Amino acid sequence: MTDGPLKSWRERDGRLLRLRLDRPKANVVDAEMIAALDAAVSDVAETPDLHAVLLDHAGPHFSFGASVEEHLPAQCAAMLNGLHTLIKKMLACPAPILVAVKGQCLGGGLELTTAGHLIFVAPDATLGQPEIKLAVFAPAASCLLPRLVARQHAEDLLYSGRGISGARAAEIGLALSAEPDPEAAALSYFDDNLAALSASSLRLAVAAARGRFAAEVAADLDRVETLYLESLMHTHDAVEGLEAFLEKRPARWEHR
Repeated sequence: MTDGPLKSWRERDGRLLRLRLDRPKANVVDAEMIAALDAAVSDVAETPDLHAVLLDHAGPHFSFGASVEEHLPAQCAAMLNGLHTLIKKMLACPAPILVAVKGQCLGGGLELTTAGHLIFVAPDATLGQPEIKLAVFAPAASCLLPRLVARQHAEDLLYSGRGISGARAAEIGLALSAEPDPEAAALSYFDDNLAALSASSLRLAVAAARGRFAAEVAADLDRVETLYLESLMHTHDAVEGLEAFLEKRPARWEHR
């Protein structure tokens, strides 16, 4: 088992790669976490007998989201490039990525989750994209959510910044199922539905079902990243919102 912010090991006779976010407090998605996930996902293509990946988390919460400090103007270009490179690799991963979520799954944490293939959530989990409350938006979620659920549901989450329960996420099709133990549900799904399959044929099935979706999201993500860096980060309110959060004070919007 590897050390650092991401634990990694194989089980089920080596056919399942386990990836576990493990950074107290609340598995913040920062540059170190992104790099560890990127390396792990990149290795999947070089492991042809691997049937699937299961991404879950240590502690009560999947993730409170991306590092706010790394969203400030001096670092945000590098941070977004790293995160979006990882998102693209997850979207194009040749083996299905199962994701198990408990507690809070917010911001960049939900973007990682929705880049996976099949999501299992606890009914009382909270999923949301609260970025707009800091006067920024969620680039990857802006590309992913409208393709995963009905546009009304996607735009509700993106514009309001509110969270929804895991049970509601399953109702709108954002998650495959809501179960009290999502890790056990994901493992059961693997055992019952994937373990006995041909790994090579499963990868071709993933490419057939996922290829165009992955390409479309990747292209759209480039557009939205440019909008974020060249327009949003030149507004007063975006920088004010981030700084106010870090300084633990109310933001003073100038609506510009």
